Amino acid sequence: MVKPLITYPQKLANAMLISEVRNFNDDVLNVIQDMKDTMNEHNLTALSAVQINHLYTIIVMKEAEEYKTYINPRILSNSEPFDSTESTIYYPNVEVTIPRYRHIKVIYEDVNGEAKHADISDAKVAVDFQRKVDYLYGGDILLKVTDNRREEILHALKTDGLIPDASLEVCPTITKKDYILSFNDKILFFMGLSLLTPLFSFEPSTVANIWLYDKIALLLVIGLMAGYFLMAQIEAKEFNQCTSCQVGNQLGIIAKRVGLAIIFAIGGYFLF
Repeated sequence: MVKPLITYPQKLANAMLISEVRNFNDDVLNVIQDMKDTMNEHNLTALSAVQINHLYTIIVMKEAEEYKTYINPRILSNSEPFDSTESTIYYPNVEVTIPRYRHIKVIYEDVNGEAKHADISDAKVAVDFQRKVDYLYGGDILLKVTDNRREEILHALKTDGLIPDASLEVCPTITKKDYILSFNDKILFFMGLSLLTPLFSFEPSTVANIWLYDKIALLLVIGLMAGYFLMAQIEAKEFNQCTSCQVGNQLGIIAKRVGLAIIFAIGGYFLF
C-alpha cells in the first residue's frame, strides 16, 4: 500500500522510538511492501521505513530494476571520502554539500533473518544508503552542515510557506540576551580580581573604592540577570525554536552568575 511520505515541517520519529526487527513475520513483510509501493509511486531509488512512519530499522534500495531490502543495517567501514551534493525528499527543494564516502561495507539481515554483508562501491548507491541510515538514527542532511547554514535553510523553508505559523523564526546564534550575559560576566571578572587586593599595598581609600565597586557590582549583577530573564522570555516568544530560551536553561545561567557575585561580595566583606 502506498503510504504518505513525511516531509518537513512534519517531524520524523525520534531515534529512541525506532526498533530493530526481531520477528521476521508478515508484519515486517507488509512494511517492506508498503515501502516498495511508495517508492514506485514517487519514483524513488531509496527509502527508510521511518520516512513513511514505520518505526523499524529497514531500508529498501532500488538497484537496477530490483528492490533490495536491508534489515537492521550497519555500516562496518567506509573509505574514499568526498563532498557530496545531495537533496532529500524530506526537505523539498533543498540541496546541500556534505561529507560522504564513495565506498562502504555493510552488514544487515534479509527478510528471513539471515545475516548478510555487502560491499557497496557505487558512489550514488553508497550515498543513498548513508542518507537512509541517518534517518534510522534520528539524523538528516541538515545535521551535517554548519549551524549558520542550517539556520539559513530553515529560514528559507519558512519563507516559502512550508512552516504553517509565519511567526516562527529560527533562533539566531547571538541574541540580545547574550550581550547582557557578556557584560555581566565582565563585571564578575573584575569582582573576582578584587579579591586579590590584600596581596597589594593599596591606600585605604583605594581599598574602600574597590569594596564599593563590589557592592555596586553585586546589585548590577542581580539587575542584569533580571533583565536577562525578561529578554529571554521575549525572545522565546519571537524565536519558537530557540532552545537556549527555555526556562530551565535561563534559571541555571542566572543562579550561577548571581551565586558567584554573592560569593565574591562575601569574600570582599571579610577581606576588606
